[in-house]
This record gives sequence, structure tokens and C-alpha cells, in this order.
Amino acid sequence: MTSPLPFLVVQTALYNRLKNDATLSSLATGVYDFVPETALYPYIHIGEAIDTPDNSHDRYGGQTVATLHVWDQYKGFKRVLQIGSRVQALLDHQPLTITGLTHIVTRYEFGQPLTDPEPPGDIRHLVLRYRIVTEQTP
Repeated sequence: MTSPLPFLVVQTALYNRLKNDATLSSLATGVYDFVPETALYPYIHIGEAIDTPDNSHDRYGGQTVATLHVWDQYKGFKRVLQIGSRVQALLDHQPLTITGLTHIVTRYEFGQPLTDPEPPGDIRHLVLRYRIVTEQTP
């Protein structure tokens, strides 16, 4: 048996956790893999990911580092940080249901609030990164 690439199932687990939370839904207009042109601010984009094998002698394992983006046009960082705080509560050291894999832990790695420098400079962006450790389900 070979180790599966966990990108899709990890992304699906993240999407389901974020999309199905009523509190987060009251703060953000949507959670997207692909952001449609009609998306309203503020929203969350499940972005880039890096997958690294984390095998042992008797099992396949992996670490997926997922980057989430919170985007808004609010004047200041307040709303993206509120959304980021809710994302943190939902993901950091919380169990995830990942199809075909055993979830070991999700760890917050970093967050960085940014202002989009392109004119008119009114876009706020919060980058959040999480490390999701999994094992292949026996």
C-alpha cells in the first residue's frame, strides 16, 4: 500500500469545519477554494498547501501545511482579526474529520495581517497557516 496525497481530503475537512460553523458564517460571507468575482467581503479563501511525508516503520503519515486567507475592505484590521480569532478557535488543536486518514493534530503556525498595497489600498488581508498531521487509517 502506498501513502495517499492528503491535499484534497484535508482541504475538504477544513472547508467543512469552517463552512458549517454558524458563528463564523455570521462574520464572513463565505469560504472558498476558488473565489468567484461576485464574492462579497469579508470572505475566507482556502489557499496554498504543502504536503510532507511523515512516515514511521509501520505506517504512512503526513504533514499538510495549509494557508488560509481572510479578505476584507473594512477600514482597519478589526474584522479580519475577529474572523481569524474564530478560525483559530475552530482549528488549533481541535479534532478534524478527514476521510480515509486519522487526524493527529492541527497546530497554528502563524498569522500575519497585511494591507494590499495596490490602489486604492483598502483591502485588508489576514494570512493564517496551520499544520495538519495525519496518519493513514489502518
